[in-house]
Amino acid sequence: MTTQTTKGTVLITGASTGIGAVYADRFAQRGYDLILVARDKNRLTELAATLTSKTGRKVDILPADLTVKADRLKVEERLASDGAITGLVNNAGFGATAKLIDSKVDDMENMIDLNVTALTRLTAAVLPGLIARGNGIIINISSIVALAPEMLNGVYSGTKSYVVNLTQSLHNEVKDKGIQVQAVLPGATGTEFWDRAGLPVHNLPGEWVMTAADMVDASLVGFDQHELITIPALADIAQWEKYDEARKALGPNLSRKEAAARYGLKK
Repeated sequence: MTTQTTKGTVLITGASTGIGAVYADRFAQRGYDLILVARDKNRLTELAATLTSKTGRKVDILPADLTVKADRLKVEERLASDGAITGLVNNAGFGATAKLIDSKVDDMENMIDLNVTALTRLTAAVLPGLIARGNGIIINISSIVALAPEMLNGVYSGTKSYVVNLTQSLHNEVKDKGIQVQAVLPGATGTEFWDRAGLPVHNLPGEWVMTAADMVDASLVGFDQHELITIPALADIAQWEKYDEARKALGPNLSRKEAAARYGLKK
């Protein structure tokens, strides 16, 4: 299949396997050229060749470890300078399942660097160009643990809550500038993520684990429906809507001159 026209270029992080590789395939099929970012150059090269052969799209690779400042800066510079870029999928990330007391703090710092710092810097790098062109896509991969801090590792869930908060805030900044943003909150997904997190996926109940292909396809349907928050496994969207409405209802009551009467402070 060959295609002469393009919708622009989407840069995808963590693109060599799993969710990122599926996003690469789906965006190529939708008529986008690609820039694939990951640490494994050999995997990126193989995937790029496969996608070009399959779809006719132009696929560049940019090997980088986003926890290494020099590598991250290379990706930031590409995002800031390449006028063809119309989309960013912040997929790169890793997690942890052990309690904080049982974890290495250096590992937690690296997780924050990747899940929070890199995501923020790449988003900031691409944003001016998207705003100037008046169109663009930013998809941030979060996790259901953003809504369930009791699960897995608290630092991990904290980084994924950050992704949700940033996406919601960013939506308010750019919703009138032609830029669509989305946070995707996958549940357990059948990828190498679980091996790296120390809990191989075969240890999880089978009914919990969605394939990466189904997760991405559902999320792209949500994107096409202009969902800001997409939870692929959630059957009843009213549950999310009630959760979000309850959060917003707190707003007028969160900051007051005086402490709440229930604390019994005397003047």
